[in-house]
Order: sequence, then C-alpha cells, then structure tokens
Amino acid sequence: MNVYAVGVDVLTGFLDGPRARDAFLLRASLRPPWCVDIRDRAPLSLVAVVSDEAWLLPETGPPVGLAVGDVALVRGPAPYRCADDPATPVQAIIHPGQRCTSVDGRELLGPVTGEAGEWGFGGVRTWGNTSGPTSLLVGTYPVDGQLGRALLDALPPILKMSATDWDSPLLALLHTEIGREAPGQQAMLDRLLDLVLIAVLRAWFARPDSDAPRWYRAMSDPVVGKALRLIHESPATSWTVASLAAAAGVSRAGFARRFTARVGEPPLTYLTGWRLAVAADLLRGTDATLSAVARQVGYGGPYALSAAFKRRHGVSPGRYRAEVTTGPE
Repeated sequence: MNVYAVGVDVLTGFLDGPRARDAFLLRASLRPPWCVDIRDRAPLSLVAVVSDEAWLLPETGPPVGLAVGDVALVRGPAPYRCADDPATPVQAIIHPGQRCTSVDGRELLGPVTGEAGEWGFGGVRTWGNTSGPTSLLVGTYPVDGQLGRALLDALPPILKMSATDWDSPLLALLHTEIGREAPGQQAMLDRLLDLVLIAVLRAWFARPDSDAPRWYRAMSDPVVGKALRLIHESPATSWTVASLAAAAGVSRAGFARRFTARVGEPPLTYLTGWRLAVAADLLRGTDATLSAVARQVGYGGPYALSAAFKRRHGVSPGRYRAEVTTGPE
C-alpha cells in the first residue's frame, strides 16, 4: 500500500493511516439497564447514537453523555465503558479480537433467543441484549502506522461532536447499509465509515475551541499550506528551504520564519519527520526493499535512510519491519 499520492492535501495524508479495511462495524441494539466494558485495545473507535442516549466512561476523566445524532471518537488503547447510565454495573466485556464475554467469562457471540438480559447477535451485524430502544453504531480502526499515529496524537481521549455541531446525512446512510447483505457490502461499509470519520474530524478541527494541531491550522496559510502539500505529495524531491520558498513565491528568509511560526518547527525538520513517517509505513505495509523505500522518500540510498531512521525511531529499518511482523522480542 502506497501511503501517499499525488494531489494529497495535509489532512488526507494523515488520514491515509486510519483507513477502514474490513473494519469491525456493528449496530448495538440495547435495552436498559446495560453496560459494556470495552477492552479491545483498539487505537481508534467511533460510537454514534442512532436512538435514545448513551454514556461513555473513560478509565480516567468525567463521563461523556451522548444524545441522538452525537458521534464520539475514542482514542485507545485504554479501556472505557459504554452504558445507559454511569451507575449501571458492567454486564458484558469486549476483549481484543472483538471477543465478547459476560463478567463471569461466558461467551456472548451466539444468537439471542429473546430472553430478558440475554446478550448476543440479533440480526445482520446487530449485537446487544435483545432488541431495545437504544441503537448505537460502533466501528473500530486498527491504526498502526506512523502517519495514523500522528493523527491520533492530535486528538483528545474522547472527541465528542454533538448533532448540532455537524450536519451530515452519513450516519443515516451508514445505519441503513449496516443491516444489508449485498455484493461489495463490506467495501461499502468501510468507505462509509471512513466518510463519517473524515466528516467528524473536519468539523471538529474547524471549531475555534478544538485545539487543532498546528499542521492543520497551517493548511489555510497560502504560503505554508502550499509548501506542506508539496512535501506531502513528493517527499522524494530534493527539497531545500530555498526551493520550497521559490515554489511558494516568497523569499527564503521570510518563508523559513513563516513556516516555523505556523507549523512549530523548521521546514527541513518537518520534511525529515514526514519522510521517516512515510518510510516507516512503507516498511510496515509493503514488501518494498530498503533501497526502494529510500528512493520513495528522498534518501540517496539504504545506508542514508538507515542512519536517519535509527536516529528517529531508535531501531534499524530491518529491525522495525521484523518487530511489526513478529512483535518485539
């Protein structure tokens, strides 16, 4: 998988990490009282309320209430609870791999028969404690790349967007499609989940109180935004401060000051970080040789890339790729 493409803007470059591919996605149908302890260690989860209301209870911090049309992004891997009321005791536990059990360890992945309090599947991609008034859409993203991690690091532990804060038909469409079985349905759901995520992030980053990352704010600057796009589109180019300034149509000194003020680091420092993040994701997501990766991210050869990569990530590219495949020793 190539992690950047010609024409990419800054946000798209970061969003290419958390992209749904065979994402875990279901509709939760719940009857109060209910409480689910989510310990799946997913790096990023999306919870949307279709009907009724719900509470998110992080491991630390205050509960977050959700009403109809509200969407929350939960940054993992810390556990959290989702409940009808903060005081409701846990009834089901979601483990890594989306394994579901009761508090005493019974599996909760079978079909429900209609008994009160029974947990299991009650239809296509529908799970809960028998049919109830509360309907949630829940999706998880297995974000594992450096670019995706850079995006996650910019988010609060729970990002809540109220229905009044964003206007989109995507939730209704996702809710309709999640119960269908048709050719290409998984691809359809993956793309819809991506669109919901992008819409929520754009709406949140655009808010003046969102504490959006500096690279996002810099996108609107006509000079710095153009330089960022050039870096993201073509990390293999032998960029210098002078060539980036010329492409942006300003003086070298003025460009360097403006870029550093908007982004928070000098142009070449940002360029190096981007190149090494792309290299890490290429090592993680492709079987490209180290020489090929070096060419794609603007290094003269594998030795130059190896030295820079080890300074940034603390391990050699070969060790990094091996740990991704087998896990750290």
